[in-house]
Amino acid sequence: MCWVSPRHLAGDDDALAERIGDTLAGLGWRMWPTSRHTLLYVSPDGLRGAEWILAAYPFELGGLPVAWQLSARSHATSVMPEWNAYFTTGVPYEALADLLVAIDAREAVGFAGPEMVLNALSARGWIRDMDHPRTTAMDPGFSTSVSLEMLPPLIEDADPRPDLVGWQAWAEPVLGAPYLWCASFSASVPYDLVAAFASSLASAAPVPRRTVPESAEGRLTIVRRS
Repeated sequence: MCWVSPRHLAGDDDALAERIGDTLAGLGWRMWPTSRHTLLYVSPDGLRGAEWILAAYPFELGGLPVAWQLSARSHATSVMPEWNAYFTTGVPYEALADLLVAIDAREAVGFAGPEMVLNALSARGWIRDMDHPRTTAMDPGFSTSVSLEMLPPLIEDADPRPDLVGWQAWAEPVLGAPYLWCASFSASVPYDLVAAFASSLASAAPVPRRTVPESAEGRLTIVRRS
């Protein structure tokens, strides 16, 4: 076991299903296996869901299979979720776990704009893109970006309008090489939740790993081994 930083390049230690499953169980979410060989978790109030969908292989983001899909409904009887968020393999499980804690604890908040997400990243030392300072920020090493832009295909949202934008995040440790991970938030995901994910993603605190992504080895700092 070693402790590494930065978090956004640390990968998921091949434990994304187990770590997030433990987080959801700790929050009291119930779990059912489905006929599609996925694992569906539902919050105690029935309004929020998280599904491990890697086995179903629904689609890809940035050439990587989507592993977790999060969703929320305004009413338990609603057929369509109000919003969805999607995460591929390789995403640091700490950032996803912190997002789920924020989702579980969330109450109605006042108006929050895109600045909330960018401010959360700036507070962690990330840099706003010079060409798009109001929509995009990246880490100081220019390997990971969080950006408000057009939604990729197959991202579902209750808002039916075309040409919607949503927050997208991705890590590309080596320019031109395959992505390490990708995440996509549909247009209606509350900005405060995206900010919770972004703030955790950009945290400088070292994280424990047994394995590290090969593509990021040259960019990772090993703080200590145990």
